[in-house]
This record gives sequence, structure tokens and C-alpha cells, in this order.
Amino acid sequence: MSGAAGDDPEAVPRIGPFERRQVVRRSLILAVTGFFLYLLAPGLVELFSSWPQLRELGIGWLLLMFALEVGSFASLWLLQKLALQASRWLPIITSQLAGNAFGRVVPGGGAAAGAFQYRMLRDAGIPPGSIATGLTAVQLLTFGTLVALPVLAVPAVLNGADVADGLVRGLWIGLGAFIFLFVLGAVVLSTERPLRAVGRLVEAVRNRLLPRREPLRGLPDTLVEERDLIRSVLGSRWWEALLASIGKWMFDFAVLLAVLLALGVDASPPLVLLAYVTASLLGMIPITPGGLGFVEAGLTATLALAGVGAADAILATLAYRLVSFWLPLPFGALAIPLHRRKIARHDTASASGGPRTSGS
Repeated sequence: MSGAAGDDPEAVPRIGPFERRQVVRRSLILAVTGFFLYLLAPGLVELFSSWPQLRELGIGWLLLMFALEVGSFASLWLLQKLALQASRWLPIITSQLAGNAFGRVVPGGGAAAGAFQYRMLRDAGIPPGSIATGLTAVQLLTFGTLVALPVLAVPAVLNGADVADGLVRGLWIGLGAFIFLFVLGAVVLSTERPLRAVGRLVEAVRNRLLPRREPLRGLPDTLVEERDLIRSVLGSRWWEALLASIGKWMFDFAVLLAVLLALGVDASPPLVLLAYVTASLLGMIPITPGGLGFVEAGLTATLALAGVGAADAILATLAYRLVSFWLPLPFGALAIPLHRRKIARHDTASASGGPRTSGS
């Protein structure tokens, strides 16, 4: 049959240049991810070999750590609800849990999680433009809050942080960090001058350290533009969003403090704070899912520098990652069918003439 489609070379689907680039790109990402996981595997094996020792913490401490982590997630849900101006909580909670879980099992980290949550929120009826600007504002605000945390710890470290006073001081540091970050955030969101000053300082330091590279220009204007985006999205409720952004990190930091207190560890609270910030930044590395391997290695090493013994540092890292990384994954998996059932019910109601509100 000469006219058959199977004999016609023009009828055979061909892979275009774009599809080839996509295949090559994804293959490279998987190869790089596999390579780094292979390099980090011995450290992960050593870490997970301490699993039976988690019983030393006791059920009471584990429940406290879980409650604190729920507080961290709830703060993020509040922040996203404010930024997206959504009328319902459920699509925010389910999409964030599902996106978080997705970003921690595939390469791409925050970008993959954001894209996954974007699709779920769009299916919930929230306008795509509001989702894009809202999630961008959330990301800018939470990242800015995180990188501002070390400002509180650095003076204590330079003055010689006293380890002997114990981690109970960490509670005061946490309270001080909360107040400091709120005041700092309020100033930054209210006036341009400090933000421009920081931009000029960072720009000058970078250009001095890297004189052979193209000079960095326009950073103050970029920072102000990003600040203006946050303000335009949040409006008069910026102070609530700022509190939620701070709560997201401080509740999570409290989980790490609770682990160390449960182990009876005596370490420098400012250095523990720096160790936490370092681990959080490592978690944003998109090479491995959720920074897997990088966070474990970085947090264990920085806790050792903070005065935590090697065995306790490994156990503290394992317990912290159990609560903050692994435990939310099954909740993310459960959130997907719950989200779909809710959307299906609203689609049915809409088809029958019932109302379907944005963000429901």
C-alpha cells in the first residue's frame, strides 16, 4: 500500500529543535543531580544510620517540634493568602503542601515547587496574573527576611559569643530577631533610603572584589523596584505579611533549637542561628531535590562550628530534617487529591448555576 501513512516519510512525527533541547536539558539536569547525590551519598548514609537514636529525644520533644513546624507552614499560608488576596484557605494550603512536596522529590527546587503550585492555584480559579505577582512577592519577602537574620547574630559572634550560657539564650535571640526583623522590614517597606544604601554598598563591594568582571550597576534601583512590587501586592496589609514572613523562619528555627535543647547540647545561640541560615540557603540549591545532601552536610558542619559535638550534630540534623523536610511530604501527597475533589465540586456547582468565587 504505497499510499499508507506508515510508508509516507512526511507522515512520521519528527522531533523539532525545541523538543531536542528540552530532552537534552532534562537529561543534563538528571545527570548532574545523580552525580551530586552519588558524591553526597556517604554522608547521607552516615546520617540516616543514626535513625534509631531519635528515640533519645522523647515523644514530647518530637510533638513540640512538629507543632513548631506547623506554625512555620501556617505563617507561610497566611503570607500567601495575603499576597494572592484569596478568599479561601483550602486552595492555598493544599497547593502549598503539594508544591512543597513536588519540589522536594524532583530537581529544580523552588522553581519546580512554584510552577506546580501555580497550576493548582490557576485550577482553583485564581487569576494567573495575581498568582504570578503574588508568589513572586512572597518569594522576595521571605528571602529578604532570611538573609537579614545573620545581621542580628554577627555582632554577638564578633564580640565573642559565650557558649556557657546555654541554648536557653536562643529563646531571647529568637525574640530579639523577631522584633529586629519587623522593625527592619517596616523601615525598608516605608522608605527607600536604607534600601538604596544597602544596594550601593553591595554593588561597591562586589565590584571591588571582582574588578575584572563587568561592573555591577543599578542594584539600588532593582532593590527598590522589588520592594515596590511587594508593597503593590500587599497594600495596607504589609505589616501582617511581614509578621507572617518572620514567623515562617522563626518557628522553623525554633525546631532546631528544640532539638538541641532535647539533646542537652550547650552551644552558642548566635552561631546556631548562622548555622540555620546557612542550611536554609543550602536548601535553595536546585541541584538536588530540596537541597538533599547539601543541607545535611552543611548543617552538620556548621553546628560543629557552633560547639555541638559530632554525634549530637548528626542527630540534631537528622531530627530537624525529619520534621522540616520528610514529614511534610506525605501531607503534600494527600493534598493533591483533596485539592482536586474541591475543584471538582466547585466546577459542578458552577455548571449547575451555583457561584464559584475566586480563590475558593
